[in-house]
Amino acid sequence: MYNDLYLDSFTLPDSDDEWEFFMRLRKTCYDSHYPFQIIAREQKTTLSFDNITVLYGNNGSGKSTVLNVMAEKLGLDRFSPYNRTSFYGDYTALCSFKKGTRTPRERRIIVSDDVFDEMFRKRGRNGEIDAERQSLSEEYDDLLRAGAKGFRLQSVRDAEKLGKLNDARRRSKSDFIKRRLAKNERTMSNGESALEFFSKNIGENGLYLLDEPENSLSPNTQLLLKQFLEEQVRFYGCQLIIATHSPFLLSLKGAKIYDLDGDVVETAKWTDLPNVREYYEFFKEHGGEFE
Repeated sequence: MYNDLYLDSFTLPDSDDEWEFFMRLRKTCYDSHYPFQIIAREQKTTLSFDNITVLYGNNGSGKSTVLNVMAEKLGLDRFSPYNRTSFYGDYTALCSFKKGTRTPRERRIIVSDDVFDEMFRKRGRNGEIDAERQSLSEEYDDLLRAGAKGFRLQSVRDAEKLGKLNDARRRSKSDFIKRRLAKNERTMSNGESALEFFSKNIGENGLYLLDEPENSLSPNTQLLLKQFLEEQVRFYGCQLIIATHSPFLLSLKGAKIYDLDGDVVETAKWTDLPNVREYYEFFKEHGGEFE
């Protein structure tokens, strides 16, 4: 593990800070003041980071909001747009952070939408290639039919068509198509695609914020992701801040875990977290069925 960090700590405003802001606020036409009134506690919350820091909490706990606020304040790169309301600037102005002693090569937040967008891009591209393949197949048939009837040159365009006809006569249909068609991107499951996406986009010596990276991953693939993330920190100098409630990622070796479900944000052991205990109690109750 690297002891020198890219980001040392981040401080969120407390409820008094938010109250003072609203007392000065003249805008009254908004139904939502997000990210205000989502994650504030009675006292300022300062998150002190380690090489791997995990933000744990149930749905609605604000862990994804914390990551987006941090990314906004730090000016991190991101792939996908997000729900950036007009109050983001006001909120992040109340936040503060302390840099570490190292400068990251890359600073990025990665959210589940990034992974899904990449999957859809591949599927869309493969769909375009399939349509082009069908068009080339029909063109090959049309060329051979035209050649069988006797083909005569009448224009420059016909010369180009004659070249294609001669090529079609020399080749099988599959060879004719292959020489003109881009290759399909390798088809993978959602989990395999997600794992490939993380491996391509988490490089060396970077600060990465990951929002629920376990989405669409089976338990086995989550364990592969866990191993990959541990190695990126141990061998490649990355610092990771992860929002998750996956028991597999909560068990990341050496991770510092913050529980966002309480009135006060405190660190906790992963084996003491309620969601993990529920898994444990469930499997213990059904332990005899595994024997």
